[in-house]
Order: sequence, then C-alpha cells, then structure tokens
Amino acid sequence: MKSFTVTNAFFASIDNSSIVPVFGDATIVNGKITKIIPKRFDPALFNNTENDTTTYNAAGRVITAPLTNFHDHIYSRLAKGLPLSGDFSNFENILTNLWWKLDCFLDLPMITASAKMTALESIRNGVTYIVDHHSSQVHTENSLVAIRESLDQFSLRSVLCFETSCRNGENATKAGLMENMNYLRAQNDNHKALFGLHAAFTLDDATLEETGRFIREHSAGIHIHLYEDHADRKNSNAKFGASPVDRLLKFGLLNKKSILAHGLFLEKAELEKIKQFQPALVLNIDSNMNNAVGLPPFGIGLKELTILAGTDGMHANLARSLKQIFLAARVQGLSTDEAFGLVNHIYFGQMEFIKQFFPDFTTLQTNSAADFIVWDYVPPTPLTANNFWGHYIYGILENPVCTVVQNGDFLIKDYSMMVGDEGKIHEEIYKEGSRLYNLFAQNIS
Repeated sequence: MKSFTVTNAFFASIDNSSIVPVFGDATIVNGKITKIIPKRFDPALFNNTENDTTTYNAAGRVITAPLTNFHDHIYSRLAKGLPLSGDFSNFENILTNLWWKLDCFLDLPMITASAKMTALESIRNGVTYIVDHHSSQVHTENSLVAIRESLDQFSLRSVLCFETSCRNGENATKAGLMENMNYLRAQNDNHKALFGLHAAFTLDDATLEETGRFIREHSAGIHIHLYEDHADRKNSNAKFGASPVDRLLKFGLLNKKSILAHGLFLEKAELEKIKQFQPALVLNIDSNMNNAVGLPPFGIGLKELTILAGTDGMHANLARSLKQIFLAARVQGLSTDEAFGLVNHIYFGQMEFIKQFFPDFTTLQTNSAADFIVWDYVPPTPLTANNFWGHYIYGILENPVCTVVQNGDFLIKDYSMMVGDEGKIHEEIYKEGSRLYNLFAQNIS
C-alpha cells in the first residue's frame, strides 16, 4: 500500500458545474483521495514546509484537477530554430515551407524524441492529459504506438490520432487511414484514440466516406482542423463543390466525441447546422495569433458548443492559452462577466468531454482519482465558490505549477522532476533535433 498526506491546501473540488474550494488536509492511498479533512485557514501552519515521503505540505497553495491539452501537435516539438527558406507571408505558405516539409522528414526516433520533449514540457505545465493530432507522412506505421510508449514512461494519459491527408498521394492516404484504424482497435485504459483528419481541403470525398463508415462502426470520433484559415473554405469549395462543414455533415463525421480544431471562420448558420451533433470546438489562440490568421468568432454564440482549449503544438502552457482566450474575448467586446462565463464554460466542458474517454477523471473529492496539480499560488484574499474565477484568471493562471501528482505518484515535486532522467532525455532530444536541423539545411531551396 502506498499512501501519503497532503496538508494545508486549497482543494478546488468539482461539484457538478461549480468549484467548491476546501482548505484542509487530504489522505492519498493507492492512487485515490480517501479523505479530505477541512480546517481553518491559518498561515501559521505554512511555516514548516519540510516534506517527507509521508507528508506533502502545500503551504496554503491551490490544488486543481490536472490540465488537458485538447489539440497538441507532438510532431512539431523539434521545430525550433530550423534553417527555413521560402515565403511565409500567408498560412498556405507556412504549411508548404515548414509543416509539410517537417512531417515528411520525421522518422520514429525523431517522433519518440518529440514525444518525450512534449512529456517534460507538459508535466512542468500541469498537463497530464494530451489529445494529440500527429503527422509523419513518410513514417506513418506505428508512429502512434511510438508516441504512446513514450508518454507512458511519464505516466501521462492520451487520446491520439494520425493526421490523414490526401496531399501526399494515394499510398500516404491509405497509410494514414490504416494507422488510425489499427490504433483505434488497440486502445487501453490510459491511451485512447480518435480518427485523425488534416483539413477538408486536403481530403477527397472517398477518404471522408471511408472514415465516416469506420467511425460509425466503431463508435469513434474524428479530430480535424476546421477553418484555421480562409483557405479551408476556399479550396474545399473549389475542389469538391462544398464547404468543409457541409462535407463533414454529408459523410456523417460529427458526434459527441468529435473535435473540430480552430473554427476561426465558422459562420452562425454553420454553427446551427453542427450543434445538434454536439462536437467540441478547440480554440488554439496562441497559434492563431502567431500565424496571423485571426481570432475565434466569440460573437456568433460559440457557447452553444462544447469549447475546449489547445496549444496547436506551439507550447505546453495551457494556462497561458486559457488566459489568452479570456483576454481575446474581452478585446472582441465580451463583458467581464461574459468572459468569465466563457472560461467557466470551457473548464466544465473539458471535464465532461474527457470523461467520454476517461470516466475516472478526478473531481478532487473523496474517493476520486489522486490526479492533481499544485499551483505556486497562495490566495491573498479568501478563496470561495463565489470568487474562485477571479482567483483563477488573475492569480492561479499567472503562476507556475510546482507539483504534479498522477495516480497518486509525484511526477514533479516542488519543481523537481520525479520521472525519467532529464539529462539523458535532453541528450536524446538534441541528437534527434540536430538530425532534423541538418535535413532542413540540406534542403534549403
């Protein structure tokens, strides 16, 4: 039996669609929270911050459920400081001159290094659930298995898929379809699957039809880019005579498990068409600003959908993305109350969505999973159910995560990594990153 006690913490317990902060101590036994004992908030209790194997003194800090990155691109992690060439003045050129080169260079050792880099970054940012959209168009077979095995070494949970596309010819398309199908059949308790699709403008009707047939037979969802740029609608209409949304509907690709990433140019009429199928829309605001493609259309009533947050592979700091969403909503004219409501909608929407894959996702109540993150934030004023979101937006999200516990095990403890040899992992990352760098350097046009 493995057990320890967390003392002097604000537990942000989840009760239906409310956060009920409880200050006190919790007992952790075999990966479960077996008891939470409330007590009076007293800063004098925080003086002894010596931790041992049986006690972790949170010293007044706030504990929440772990974060989930609902749209990551693990394959992009090594793409830092690469020698690039070509025109990057619009989104289609960015795809052609960076991402569609990168995903043809990646092999399994590079993919493995990318996954390990993602794991380190994610843990340090309190992200222990990763919903990934992978692409390695030349080395496709078993690429998802390589990612799963890497994430498993760090006790992370995932929902993976492969970015099927018709942009690289028939053989690559078939390989992408097969990788999704094989991986969907091989799910386990900690690693689930969706059916990955790039974007409608790179997918022909036959591929969408085959995908629709498979997901209906296997009760699966899709993970696809939707309206990240105007090119999606323009090219889909030009090539296939229909908008991306109409094509998704035609082939029966939307359901409660489906993820639509971005949605920047989703129109109100399209929102009305898709909302009955209850797909989730993942906002990736940092990436959108980086690519200068725009901001989500908050004004069309996005809250009629489940809204989630992702990073699009730019980084693992989901807290920053959540804060950016709040600020962007304010810039677009939402009142403070409306912007707070949006974050609230995202927070509880993500809980319900991830439970479709992991029904044991924690509520930070007695008898729930001992999966949680400790923010380096001690509230300067009382923390209650009524003011939690003010603390969350302006306090909690502005501070780092210092400790991460998953299934009752410490992944980091007071900023010290407890899983893996960081030095050796960074050696591996640099080795594979250097190989990738040299491939780009040899192919400068």
